[in-house]
This record gives sequence, structure tokens and C-alpha cells, in this order.
Amino acid sequence: MNWLKKFAVLALAIAVMVGFSVSAQAKEWKGWNIHVPGYPNTVALDKFADLLSEKSGGKMTLKMYHSGTLGSQPDAIEQVRVGALEIANFSLGPLGPIVPEANVVSLPFIFKDTDHVWRVLDGKAGEMISEGCAKKGLIVLAWYDAGARSFYNSKKAINKPADVTGMKVRVMNNDLYSGMISALGGNPSPMAFAEVYQSLKTGVVDGAENNWPSYESTGHYEVAKYYSNSQHLIIPEILAINADVYNKLSAGDQKILRAAAQESAVVQRDLWKKREKASETKVKEGGAVVNEIPEKSAFQAAMKPVYDKFLAANPGLKPLVKLIQETP
Repeated sequence: MNWLKKFAVLALAIAVMVGFSVSAQAKEWKGWNIHVPGYPNTVALDKFADLLSEKSGGKMTLKMYHSGTLGSQPDAIEQVRVGALEIANFSLGPLGPIVPEANVVSLPFIFKDTDHVWRVLDGKAGEMISEGCAKKGLIVLAWYDAGARSFYNSKKAINKPADVTGMKVRVMNNDLYSGMISALGGNPSPMAFAEVYQSLKTGVVDGAENNWPSYESTGHYEVAKYYSNSQHLIIPEILAINADVYNKLSAGDQKILRAAAQESAVVQRDLWKKREKASETKVKEGGAVVNEIPEKSAFQAAMKPVYDKFLAANPGLKPLVKLIQETP
């Protein structure tokens, strides 16, 4: 009978182990997103969750929490890094202080245009940024589009660096962005985004900078009608997963995860382009005066002190900066 008892114990142990493995694998992941319902990222992330469940046969499931309900972006970055959250969509901007490689995309005018961004990210430079994220506990699954930021103001069209001279321009709270305005002869004014409309309206600042959807949805075009398409900052976003969670997946499940993420990125980028176009049309119909900047080289040349200061503090990033600049 001893062998029967041993067999029963062994069978029970195997059942427990299998049950634990299945329940652990079937755990529903939590995902963070700052954007509101209907926003391109939000739609794409919900699509990602559906694809993940479908492609894995329900083995990998994800519940997305939108509108920043699980905390601010800096908080969410830390939560994903330590595994309190599994999945998130982050801008590379706030990742800069944590992932040095990610901060490179915040250098003004480093990208030639929006198409150049994808050529860069699909190559060695994208791999280097991903490797930097992985060292900090974040595995990049896909790149999302966040458009290009351009200058707008209440005074005049900006065509050359000298046109910014003397302007008070609201910027995000980042030394690189303040340095950009100073290098162009303007006066940078870091302030909360919620304060910008009233500040533009009352003349506390002359201008600001942002992408088409933000310029339109905030009503900034009503109080700062000159939009100059400088595309000086093109900061993409990532769809990321906690590194420990990813590394515990089988190779097959990792492949399914990446396929679902890449498919969601196609959805996000398509929706983003449509949203940009709709916003551009709306502000033009609302009286915005839009101009293309004929030659960006003068602006890029003016950024030399910004780059010199950045690279002096981050000498190890020189090869990455050079690689991006030399990518055709």
C-alpha cells in the first residue's frame, strides 16, 4: 500500500503545482493609461487587451485603467518598474529622468520630421532606447505616435529664430525646453498646462508649443492664432510591460504579446493621423493662421548650446545622438 500512498501524494503535488501554474498564468494584468475615453491611445490599448486575450486563448488577459485613475504618470512609471502594475503606455518625456537614452528624444529639432522618427525607432537607435528602458525594468513592446509639437503665439508667424526673440513662451518644466527658448532669444515660462489658456488670453505669456490636437482641444487657437509648424519636438510613446513579468513568459507567449502590441500600434498611429488632421482643419476654420517654416537648419544651428550642455552632462549618449542625426 505504501506505493499507492506515495503515488497519491505525488499526484496531489502535481495537481497543486499545475493548478498554481494555471492560476498564476491566468491572473488578469492591470494596465495604466493617462488618456481619456475616445482618445487614439485609449482605443488602441483597449484593442490591445482584446487581441491579447484572443491570441492567447484567454491565457493572458488585461484590464486597462484609463484617464490616469491609477495615479500620475511618474507614479505609474514606478509602479510598472516594481511590478505593482504590469502594462502601461508612457511618453518618453517623463521617462527621461529615469532612462537616459529616452531623454535624447527631448532634444529640440533632433528629428527631421515625423517620418524620420519611425526610421530611427525601427533601427539601431530604437534598439538602444529599448535596451535603456529594459535596464530600468521596462520592456518596450511597441511605439505609439504622439505627434509633433510646434510653436504658436498671439503676435506673429514664426519663420526664423529671430522671430522668437523677446517672446514669453510657456514650456513644460524641463531644462531642455527652457534652454531651447533661451537659445532662440525668447523668455521661457514653465507653468502648469491648465494655466496656459488664461495666460495667453491675458498676455502673461505670448505663446506656447504643442501638437495639433492639444492646440485645438484646449481652445488655445482662440487666443493664440499664429501656429508655426516647427515640429521642434517629436516625442514618441511606448507600450511597455514590467520586465520580470515579461521574462517569466514562455517564448511563445512573448511572441503573442509582441504581435498584439504591434497590431495595436498600427491602430493607434492611424487614429492619431486622423485626429491630427481633424484638429488642423478645425483650427484653420476657426481663424488660426498656419505657416510652414521654410528652412529649419537655422533653428537646428541655434540649438548648439543646448546640445553642448546636454552632452557635457551625458557623454555616454553622444553615439546615440549622432546615430539619430545621421539616420537618413
